[in-house]
Amino acid sequence: MSSPLPHPSPPRVVAVVPARDEEARIGSTVTALHGLAQVAHVVVVDDGSADQTAAVAEWAGRVEVVRHERNHGKAAAMTTGAARAAELAPGAAVLFVDADLEASAGNLGPVVDAVLTGSADMAIAVLPPQHSPGGGFGLVVRTAREGIARLTGWTPTQPLSGQRCLTRAALDAAMPLAAGWGVEVGLTVDVLRGGGRVVEVPCELHHRVTGRDLASQLHRARQLAGVTRALAERSGVPRAAAGHARTAGRVVRSGAARAAAAGRRASSGRLGGAVRRRTGGTWHEL
Repeated sequence: MSSPLPHPSPPRVVAVVPARDEEARIGSTVTALHGLAQVAHVVVVDDGSADQTAAVAEWAGRVEVVRHERNHGKAAAMTTGAARAAELAPGAAVLFVDADLEASAGNLGPVVDAVLTGSADMAIAVLPPQHSPGGGFGLVVRTAREGIARLTGWTPTQPLSGQRCLTRAALDAAMPLAAGWGVEVGLTVDVLRGGGRVVEVPCELHHRVTGRDLASQLHRARQLAGVTRALAERSGVPRAAAGHARTAGRVVRSGAARAAAAGRRASSGRLGGAVRRRTGGTWHEL
């Protein structure tokens, strides 16, 4: 009597979590991702954190932690995570997840399913109104939405959503990723222009809402600069114009803000540029 043929394992994804100074939230996010049956591996990229983000992620268990010795930006962290994902599960789809989702990350199943079932090459989560007040004035979102529509003909609901799942082929075709805070906009444009199918999936996710204080406004200025640069680089404009986009959205800083920014730059400058991976209790240079 012949033995039954083994059933093939269902397709699964590698979750990549870029994180910087998220020690208060990263543990809950990692735990929630492990609760998703579709997630085979979780990779946390600690992008030059000054706190215990990497250690807390490890304490959550069953996670690959890769560390940038200094901050390189979200796009660089996503690229590092995608490279490690390819090593862990060649050809597997990749789920990018913001580190501050905490328990709500466990609701990302529909986003993953849209890709694993073949319905889309990239699925983007659409978040509901958030519990805590905050948010900006819509300039960055509007710039991103209108720019994507102009370049692709598709108008996204939430163009800056960082929660997105891609097939490995779609991700590889979009490399290199747009720099810094333009990464999501660049990904959307590049996948669509490459013939990929992109869908938005409503998802019950909650994250830390950026306020309207000075630090938050500076963050939005950096976002606007990154989005503008990504759009400019994909618009066929001269390189000089694309470079000029790096300064878009700058705000006038007070003397105290300039001093704080200078202090942060000096601090980050003292860190090395190596990328290290934690394996068996030891940091390894990559």
